[in-house]
Amino acid sequence: MPDRRFVLLGLSSLLLPVWSLADSPQSILFVGNSYFYYNDGLHHHLKQLLEAAQPQQSRSVVYKSATIGGARLDHHPIEWLMDPGRMGVTRPFDVVILAGNSTEALRPASRERFRQTAIAFDRTIRARGGQTVLYMTPAHVAPSRHAQPGRQQDIADMYQSVGQEIDAKVLPVGLAFAESYKRRPDILLHNAHDGSHPSLYGTYLAACVLLAQLYGLNPIGNTYSAHGQVPHDVMTHLQQVAWDSASGHRASAKGTPSQRPLQ
Repeated sequence: MPDRRFVLLGLSSLLLPVWSLADSPQSILFVGNSYFYYNDGLHHHLKQLLEAAQPQQSRSVVYKSATIGGARLDHHPIEWLMDPGRMGVTRPFDVVILAGNSTEALRPASRERFRQTAIAFDRTIRARGGQTVLYMTPAHVAPSRHAQPGRQQDIADMYQSVGQEIDAKVLPVGLAFAESYKRRPDILLHNAHDGSHPSLYGTYLAACVLLAQLYGLNPIGNTYSAHGQVPHDVMTHLQQVAWDSASGHRASAKGTPSQRPLQ
């Protein structure tokens, strides 16, 4: 069970604007740390969700993940990564998702370092024809020593302010974690032994948020269950939380085909 002392955020208090990318990205580079590679990799689960939703489109997508355990954003060689062909992808990446270390928002100096790095990385990404997207990390929970009230607010503030400054979209994964704990505190989204890294359920939730925001697809009703490892009731809950967190309110903008629940 997650620590009940974990302070939960009301979804309405930190809503990000509703968005999805104008063009569905065909190539995505994930630049981050262990949060991206745990549980077989976030990119793997995103592709499986996309395949279940749109089999034809999923065949042409290319995802690459460049991760360094415990890394800050500035640890990554963005120029090298963005050089066409370096990652086995000859064309420029459509989208580059940037994630900082989960503690970078906790101190003024590290917040400013993240800001400066994101600004510099965004210039490189745009110069290569790509679009920058920021991945808002979830706050730690017990037994992590960084589990303190207000941490998710600090993280959200950092990502939103930097996103506004460089005109980059922000994936509200941290907000989705907080909302899930508010509704179902029995569903553990963090590894129980450290309270930091995502459990499989946490990675699945994050992938559902990405499906909604990168592709404008509602994950509710998606048949992918992480190869049978996510029970149906948990899967339904996580899909609903992801959609609510991504769209800003329940059952919003139902009129367009891409936003309707899967049948």
